[in-house]
Amino acid sequence: MNYIFPALCAALLLLTSESFAENARPSMDIVKQQMTVRYGNRHPAQWGENAAGVKTGLDTREKVIALTLDACGSAKGKGIDSGLIEFLARERIPATLFINSRWIDANREAFRTIAANPLFEIANHGTWHKPASVSGRSIYGISGTKDASELVDEIELNARRIEELTGKRPKLYRSGTAYYDEVAVEIANALDHQVAGFSLLGDAGATYSAIQVKAALLRAVPGDIALLHMNHPESGTRAGIIAAVPELKRRGFRFARMSDYPLK
Repeated sequence: MNYIFPALCAALLLLTSESFAENARPSMDIVKQQMTVRYGNRHPAQWGENAAGVKTGLDTREKVIALTLDACGSAKGKGIDSGLIEFLARERIPATLFINSRWIDANREAFRTIAANPLFEIANHGTWHKPASVSGRSIYGISGTKDASELVDEIELNARRIEELTGKRPKLYRSGTAYYDEVAVEIANALDHQVAGFSLLGDAGATYSAIQVKAALLRAVPGDIALLHMNHPESGTRAGIIAAVPELKRRGFRFARMSDYPLK
């Protein structure tokens, strides 16, 4: 029987991200086994928002900014800022929306409507909004995924759900809290996701006032990725964005989805 495990490992290692890119989806059990074989003995050395491999900007010198809106889906974060979405649609402003699985549960029809608008790119914000760890490391009192297998569930279950509902697999992943270790980033990449950080803190977890959001966005430089939220209609995010957009346009800025440019 000793020959079986090495053979299984070799077979699992043949399942690369190309399988995901080609829509040849192996089972979740196989994927978790694969990632455990490849990464289970790795010990991360980094922990933070800018771990190795996290993409924090658009690779361009053009005066363009990517607005990214998180929908986190926690008990107090299942709302939808319909006014913000309507403003972006009316003004033809593209954005990348990072959607958590629990938020989809609470907003199924709204999600389908938003995802059908080509202005909006749907990205992966995880299944349970956990920090991306292979050792259970925590931040802000939120425990991260405990190992490679749990991280696969966090990323891949939501990726498959989004694909089932929209017909398109997400290519970008942002973890809950936007914290990572570098091994988790490698696992996300192996699951055919680029890990999306940010360069401009737009609303500090939807805690900024409208004045603060506007001021943050007006600090934009070419290629910035702005981190904002679309799940707290009671916050100052919408009013701040609405106030900032005309001035950004006056300064010559355009808006883009993250996938519209290479990332760095």
